[in-house]
Amino acid sequence: MDYSEIEQLYAISNRKINEVDTTFHRYLYSLINWNNRIIGIKGGGGVGKTTLVLQHIKESFPDRSKVLYVRLDNMWFKTHSLAELVEYHYTHGGTHVFLDEIHHLRNWADYIKSFYDDYNDLHVVYTGSSMLGIARHEADLGRRQRVYTLHCMSFREYLNFEGYAVGDAINLETLLADHIVIASRICSNKKILPLFANYLNHGCYPFYKEDGDSFHERLHGVVLHVLENDLPQVEDISYTTIEKTKRMLMILAERVPFMPKMAELFRELETNRENGMRMLSLLAKAGLLALYSREVVNLNSLNKPDKIYLDNPNLMYCLTAHIDKGTLRETFFYNQLHNIAEVLLPKQGDFMIDRKYLFEVGGKGKNFDQIKDEPQSFLAVDDIETGHFNRIPLWMFGLLY
Repeated sequence: MDYSEIEQLYAISNRKINEVDTTFHRYLYSLINWNNRIIGIKGGGGVGKTTLVLQHIKESFPDRSKVLYVRLDNMWFKTHSLAELVEYHYTHGGTHVFLDEIHHLRNWADYIKSFYDDYNDLHVVYTGSSMLGIARHEADLGRRQRVYTLHCMSFREYLNFEGYAVGDAINLETLLADHIVIASRICSNKKILPLFANYLNHGCYPFYKEDGDSFHERLHGVVLHVLENDLPQVEDISYTTIEKTKRMLMILAERVPFMPKMAELFRELETNRENGMRMLSLLAKAGLLALYSREVVNLNSLNKPDKIYLDNPNLMYCLTAHIDKGTLRETFFYNQLHNIAEVLLPKQGDFMIDRKYLFEVGGKGKNFDQIKDEPQSFLAVDDIETGHFNRIPLWMFGLLY
């Protein structure tokens, strides 16, 4: 291989790095230990993995000859191998390789392992779908790599992205203890409730600023790309199963929060329990569904969940015309808390957080009747700017990451 064969890849790499905007960083950016030799970043479609990686390169590598960014869905790889490319880059002075969309590479874990073993001072960062079966390769890669997950944007990040500086993330204990002071500070110079409504509609994915009124159309395209392109790269799955998986998603979107009668759902999809549970698991791994139970859900050996939500509020607006306000509130609360804590279905109330804090979620008329005798119980209340005692504004649970 000579430079003429890969010149275009280096040109694309440099152009992408030069074009990326570095004025806003996702929460994960500062949490990654970029000194690790092997770093994996996984997440759902459209959450900002590519931008995060390009920002790091732009801000950390003044000498671009040391670094190569490449997408694994590039047609170049139809006639060339990644191993050839990495060998060329390393032997010509390269020290870092950033591999985007690695789920498009068959046997990707074998490549990562060999790069670690064969190049003593090469650093590799890869991004991939949240469906990547990284756990299956833990025995080979566990000691070699550090894996991070990038979730959808929190309400705090949305506010910062919109130019309303609200500060760093707040841990849950601080929020519960000091929510009145925190809310008063944040609401002193802005109308928070309209901003919260905007976030629920379109603020979970950073590309909303690029698309404006066509955001939901683009999000629909992201969902289709995940199911039609990413899913077959990760799983051995037939076209028929992909179509049934899409249909399952649309059925559940109309019925959330779905209290599963799985046999009826599987009959409607004309599939058996094994395939049906597999499809459900894949939709959850893809960041499209949230599966909610009395015990921690294991997506690799899935039992019937007790409740099913769409993963985030934006997906509700994208996939269904019927938005139930109560479901929208619960979807937001589950999404924001699930990304930072253990969330279980309690016997009383709506959500149990870290097996310690009990929450009911509702509108401003919500009271403690259902959980009045329970210790460490709280209300997450919509349509209020500031709270009182254990009544906490719902929007504040978007400040946790």
